[in-house]
Amino acid sequence: MRAGGRRSKESARACALADPARCGILLAMNDSARPPHAGRPISGDDAAIAAALEGVSVPALLCSLVHMTGDPAWIRGPRRPRAAGPALRQGEMPPEELAAIRREALPIVAAYRDGGCRPHALPEALLVEMMEFLAARPLSRRLTELFFFDLEFDGRDPAAIDWGGEIDAETKRRSPVVVIGAGMAGIQAGIRLAQAGLPFTIVEKNAGPGGTWWENRYPGARVDVASHQYCYAFEPADHWSEYYCRHPELRAYFTRVLDKHGLRPHCRFETEVVGAEWDEGAARWRVSIRSADGRSETLDARFVISAVGSLNIPRLPDIPGLESFAGPAFHSTRWPEDFDHRGLRLALLGAGASGFQIAPTVADEVAHLSIFQRTAQWVMPNPIYHAPVPDGEIWAMHHLPFYGRWVRFMMTQPGIGSGVESFRIDPAHVDPDNRSVNATNALARDGLIAFMRAHLADRPDLLAKVLPDYPAMGKRVLQDDGSWFECLKKPNVELVRTGIERIVPEGIVTVDGRLHPAEAICLATGFQHNRFLAFDVKGRGGASLHERWGDEPTAHLGITVPGFPNFFLCYGPGTNLAHSAGLFFHAEFQTMHAMDAIHRVLAAGARAIEVRPEAHDRYVARLVKQISSLVWAHPTIQHSHYKNPDGKVYTLSPWTIDEYWEMTRRVDPDDYFLDSQSGSNTKPG
Repeated sequence: MRAGGRRSKESARACALADPARCGILLAMNDSARPPHAGRPISGDDAAIAAALEGVSVPALLCSLVHMTGDPAWIRGPRRPRAAGPALRQGEMPPEELAAIRREALPIVAAYRDGGCRPHALPEALLVEMMEFLAARPLSRRLTELFFFDLEFDGRDPAAIDWGGEIDAETKRRSPVVVIGAGMAGIQAGIRLAQAGLPFTIVEKNAGPGGTWWENRYPGARVDVASHQYCYAFEPADHWSEYYCRHPELRAYFTRVLDKHGLRPHCRFETEVVGAEWDEGAARWRVSIRSADGRSETLDARFVISAVGSLNIPRLPDIPGLESFAGPAFHSTRWPEDFDHRGLRLALLGAGASGFQIAPTVADEVAHLSIFQRTAQWVMPNPIYHAPVPDGEIWAMHHLPFYGRWVRFMMTQPGIGSGVESFRIDPAHVDPDNRSVNATNALARDGLIAFMRAHLADRPDLLAKVLPDYPAMGKRVLQDDGSWFECLKKPNVELVRTGIERIVPEGIVTVDGRLHPAEAICLATGFQHNRFLAFDVKGRGGASLHERWGDEPTAHLGITVPGFPNFFLCYGPGTNLAHSAGLFFHAEFQTMHAMDAIHRVLAAGARAIEVRPEAHDRYVARLVKQISSLVWAHPTIQHSHYKNPDGKVYTLSPWTIDEYWEMTRRVDPDDYFLDSQSGSNTKPG
């Protein structure tokens, strides 16, 4: 079940459920195997504890009190969360309830301190009850199993590779793996390969790890998924300084994880993959690389894991005269380290995810800011989007048992548990303004419009400019605590919705003939989302993956492609998320799938594993049917980076996180065949 497909772990779990006294969650409570999430000893006095409790999330505190006391009464009374959401830290509980619970918690935490900080063992059924308490609703069995997998109450990493000892040393030596990219998924793959004892090389074009968080250093760059879920499940999330942390902290996090797990010796930084070709006779991949000094080399690999991401090839606008501009002009992901924007007239082309973060950050520092926006964006209220994590919350994550795990759950569950029905197009739904696709979506639309009107009541001219003309949630939704709208109202800021005709040395000329003077231009114009690989891959018979895909890239589960054996994609076609949760979940699941496939090849003594064309085609047909029924494919939505030139969506996942977990956590033998040493094709065992 939650043991990630390892037969021995599933057997252990079955025994634990049959005999709760032997449950792994309980065994982990002894001092010699204390889970990292059980908290550190508390040394502060009562006054320090009381001060810290003022900054905690009370719903998460109540769950931690159950761990401290073993008493479920803390979550069974009338005082409970009324709602759940990443920004609803207090679950919409009344202030008097919050204050009362903090008072009652103080002597309990003090007694826990004085008793040696030993949390109680909790049965699985009670942990499920605690999940539903925080979610403020019942949860499906599949969801609770997913959260047991993610939250690691027993202190064990359920996706850790435990089959390395089954494979003999010589087979391992002859099975090198090339991982392309040292971002979120590449680091994940490296950790799992190291656990398996396989030789591997991580090839990274940048000078350090982190992928997008190494590259994006523009002012205001921050994650738009809550920090406490935007991290590896096996690395405790008790260190973030903000609920939606900024670029330097993210970059440092990936560097720290890379070094903690000893991956740096396996990395080839400042090295670019320029191609990969399958050698049929040898059943090997030949991966062509080029280092920063221009030297070329070919790496031999039995398996290749592509972990390059899809939002890393900048999309540059085709605007006449761009090359004639007299000042610096650069894409947002290439913001120069030595560029000083202060006091300049800055033109910002694009107000999507990147431009939306840049503008409020630099508005008070530039002489004038012209924001050119082609399409208005829906903006979601999030009062903690720029908020620091209170000192008391950080203290609680360090010291209160499993408090940090419950905060992660609160940040993650609402998105995962909401499903996709609220995004489904209802053919019977009527909206004359085309701003909603079903009744639930219409309620979301009304809430988002009310948020805009509340901030721009004094600026009807701006309200008309920022109000989208397509269905709510149909493009990437931005999050704001009000700073974006306040930025637009500043006297030195202008939101330009008029189309651009050309760029001249002095600035930007719009189609109405007006010159907008500029001394620097930042192109926050997004990425080539449908182009999943910057390099081509040649599979069986020299087939080109670029040619196979064209503008309609597909892969089974977003991971494997027929005709490309021993080749696995992380963040492949159809796996980007516009709903549910952060991509760390997908990176974990895709890596698990790849590692299970590699294990099957090695254990069977086979040459290769390859997805069957019929399995790929069945999956793609399901995906296309599902995604076509959801809001992101709505025909009124134009200029969406989710869509290809024909208006079709091959980039997004239409599945909930728990559905995708169930699909990917192990290889289905019926979907693949093993290329054996004798040349016959067999189903994986």
